[in-house]
Amino acid sequence: MKKSVDLINRLGLESMIHKEEIPDIDLYMDQVIQLFDSKFSQTLRSTDEKVLTKTMINNYAKGKLFIPIKNKKYSKQHIMLINLIYQLKGALSINDIKSTLDPINEKIGSNNFQLEEFYSYSVALQQENAQTFLEEMKTHENEIEQFEVDEELKQLLFIISLANMSNAYRRAAELLVDDLTSGKEQKK
Repeated sequence: MKKSVDLINRLGLESMIHKEEIPDIDLYMDQVIQLFDSKFSQTLRSTDEKVLTKTMINNYAKGKLFIPIKNKKYSKQHIMLINLIYQLKGALSINDIKSTLDPINEKIGSNNFQLEEFYSYSVALQQENAQTFLEEMKTHENEIEQFEVDEELKQLLFIISLANMSNAYRRAAELLVDDLTSGKEQKK
């Protein structure tokens, strides 16, 4: 069975775009794609995959997942929102992502909401989650090592365990999106 530390290293959980790494100048779409490729390309499963494409960004814009762009350029705020979309898209549907980001998009521009501060909180949580994940992986590995089966079957049990946990986390996130959406409808 693969050791959890080796697996963690291959996952690239430390890959993230910090607020300070986002240019203060507006970027064209190709530059946005290059920024994401430079940060997340090592997290892809194969070379056939793309971190971000023009089509993806255009679909996010058409779906109103982030504030409108100006003059075909993406601001620091856009890049932060696109990164939030990137982080969410592995677990949530586009509709759920839109529901999740709608409150942020509505608050942008108000004097009492600072997207940069919110984004920094998100990155800090991502860093903490990476540490928690490493600890959980080691625990799962130790639990599976106790079973008296060959290494291949241990790896299969590890896969099943991780898929089960992934489904539980995804479902919990979906229920929270539903709560967010129903709470929004009740306020109307």
